Amino acid sequence: MTMSEEKNSGCRGKEEESEDESEILEESPCGRWQKRKEQVSQGNVPGIETASLAMDTEEGVEVVWNEVQFSDKKVFKSHEDRMREMFESLMHVDHPNIVKFHKYWLDTRESRARVIFITEYMSSGSLKQFLKKTKKNHKTMNVKAWKRWCTQILSALSYLHSCHPPIVHGNLTCDTIFIQHNGLIKIGSVFPEAIYGNVQHHRDDETNQHYFAPEYGLAEDVCSIDIFAFGICTLEMAVLEIQANGDTVVSKEAITNTAQSLEDPLIKEFTQSCVRMDAKKRPTAHDLLFHRVLFEVHSLKLLAAHCFINYQYQLHDNCLEEKTRTFDPSGVMAEIKHGDRPGVEIKYSNVSPLELDKFLEDVKNGIYPLMNFQRGLTMPRTLSIFQERMETVKTPSPEPQEMETRKVVQMHCNLEFTEEGTRSHLSLLLKMDDKLQRQLNCDILPTDSSKDLASELVHFAFISEEDCEKLAGFLEDALCKHWARPPLEESSLA
Repeated sequence: MTMSEEKNSGCRGKEEESEDESEILEESPCGRWQKRKEQVSQGNVPGIETASLAMDTEEGVEVVWNEVQFSDKKVFKSHEDRMREMFESLMHVDHPNIVKFHKYWLDTRESRARVIFITEYMSSGSLKQFLKKTKKNHKTMNVKAWKRWCTQILSALSYLHSCHPPIVHGNLTCDTIFIQHNGLIKIGSVFPEAIYGNVQHHRDDETNQHYFAPEYGLAEDVCSIDIFAFGICTLEMAVLEIQANGDTVVSKEAITNTAQSLEDPLIKEFTQSCVRMDAKKRPTAHDLLFHRVLFEVHSLKLLAAHCFINYQYQLHDNCLEEKTRTFDPSGVMAEIKHGDRPGVEIKYSNVSPLELDKFLEDVKNGIYPLMNFQRGLTMPRTLSIFQERMETVKTPSPEPQEMETRKVVQMHCNLEFTEEGTRSHLSLLLKMDDKLQRQLNCDILPTDSSKDLASELVHFAFISEEDCEKLAGFLEDALCKHWARPPLEESSLA
């Protein structure tokens, strides 16, 4: 065989292997999720036997198909209600620094019971892998990056711990924290403790034993165990790796020595406060955001960016580009005056539209969370449990009505009187946060309420519950203007 033939044979082999991995092994009961043969690693999550790559046929993106096997159906039945309750809550967890939990269902068709759930696919790798690569290249950790990572992780933990009731992650390690190419940090999905309990002695795993707080497993898990694990993560992030001196287990002595080796006194104090042996003396995630090493007064630029993102749904496409195009590059945008020396002029030419677009995108993605405010101003909504319980999968049948989780970023509507003049035709165009659009049309009467219309869209999963009030207000303004006009006059809002 010639070299050319060998090369072609190798290419064919890779293509066959790729086709083999993309083979569809199973579909969800609704047909939306398709499980592939290719296995993926999404961190060391105890209890999950397999994690396979899957396709979301509705959104056209790759996701992770996770499976948990229960060999004993009695054990499964004893945990079933609690798992349902927790999974329903997790479907409402919505935070830019937490891996998205999409869907779950229970399968009892075979002799073994299965729990299957779909999560967001993190293709960029774990924080542990990133730290290893950094150390391999003989580099040290940048303090600015360390602070940005800590803020994002604490933003996610503060969100979970502020839910009612509080959600404890329980498995926070550098393996279950993921970093994307743009610097966005996401912590792995939270899973019900019943899944962890399906695997015996997972807390005795020597590899990650040093992440577990002393009280882990001795009593009901509380938020302080996440703070301890976070402290170990921050220590590893600062030094890239905690030296175990050849042992398989990272000892308490190794952790103490590593913490003492930190040169920055504020980072040292910050880390040591998280890993205190007494759980009651550990700070909360919210308190840590106000620690001197992380706290900073947000710039006007960041505050304005968050304000822009929050009200972006009221603006039309490319409004930022159109606005900046009208500015005179030589015009003065701001001026800093000094009494004893010449002032400083900031011109529009000093601001790059491309850099501004990238900054807004980073803010929207969660890289720069806005957390340093009074408690209560940025609290997440209470996680609610659906009244309707999901049915156990016994035969392939349609899943219950899914709730919309995407956010509406822009709204446009048009109202026209019909020929009879007693009703009007409403055309509603919604742009979702994944760039896809949804167009809805219906006839309405003067007696129709904007709140009822918005609630109906939530009921039929056209919008998320979180957007209900916002859309109701938008429709109320449009309807008031429309019905005040004479018949047959066209009304358009954008």
